[in-house]
Amino acid sequence: MLRDVAVLAFHHAPVFEIGVVCEVFGLDRSADGLPRFDFALCAGEPPPLRTSSGFVVDTPHGLERLATADLIVVPGWRVDSPTPPPEAALQALRDAHQRGARIVSVCSGAFVLAAAGLLDGRRATTHWRYAATLAQRHPRIELTPDVLYVDEGSVLTSAGTAAGIDLCLHIVRTEFGADVANRIARRMVIPPHREGGQAQYVETPVPDGARDDALGDTLSWALAHLDGDISVQVLARRAHMSPRTFVRRFAASFGGTPHQWLLAQRITQARRLLETTDVSIDEVARRAGFGSAAALRLHFARRLATSPLAYRRTFRSASSVSA
Repeated sequence: MLRDVAVLAFHHAPVFEIGVVCEVFGLDRSADGLPRFDFALCAGEPPPLRTSSGFVVDTPHGLERLATADLIVVPGWRVDSPTPPPEAALQALRDAHQRGARIVSVCSGAFVLAAAGLLDGRRATTHWRYAATLAQRHPRIELTPDVLYVDEGSVLTSAGTAAGIDLCLHIVRTEFGADVANRIARRMVIPPHREGGQAQYVETPVPDGARDDALGDTLSWALAHLDGDISVQVLARRAHMSPRTFVRRFAASFGGTPHQWLLAQRITQARRLLETTDVSIDEVARRAGFGSAAALRLHFARRLATSPLAYRRTFRSASSVSA
């Protein structure tokens, strides 16, 4: 059970990224019946640490504090620095990982995990600005830049700053269930999860800025009619385009294919139904547009490495009601 959380920060660390972890794990919400964590900000370099905003943050905790942590979160690293992360900090991360701690990065903190060798052979992400640089410096990483976060079990990485919130809530949801994550999100006045929810990775949602054009309006319509028969031809017709033009514009705007996007949205819808309702697996499959429980189980196995029933048992909110 997750109890001990440490943030490993370096000089010029972004304040918001440190604050994200402090907000999710560093506040005592036990009076509200929520988990309380042993939390510490740890200096990866001699303190006080000068943040990216110019002021300094002091802490009595150093690398020795990582020895007891169940979860270690590394906020942003100074990507343009010619000096690599301190070897002592990298070794502390390796040691923690070896004993079973989960290691997490927010945004450019992925460069620290990569320097420690923890991302070799694994899927990982970072801020889109740094994706090409990360891939060039560490070619053994299976970089997935078009996601909010990647969960590889013992090593987790998130994209830009706000994606750190998504990943932290994903960790809470995985450890304590949907109800706890939702209540913490409510206290923070944010959605409990953005498009894609708490899967092993989250697909890029439809950008709000695209919702006024023909393509964005069409995808918004598709999201409201996932239980229907939606093909590229149907989407193209609603967007007043030829299928070829629609596929080309979709790829240029969002990456991938309409089919891949539609499948991701249907899996998202199925997850929501499994988390928040008591409807049967057959009904979940129908509402999400899979047609049959067999098809739903197939796609869950391929994408999430689990079954709908097992997923519901893991993430079902205790406060859910029948729908």
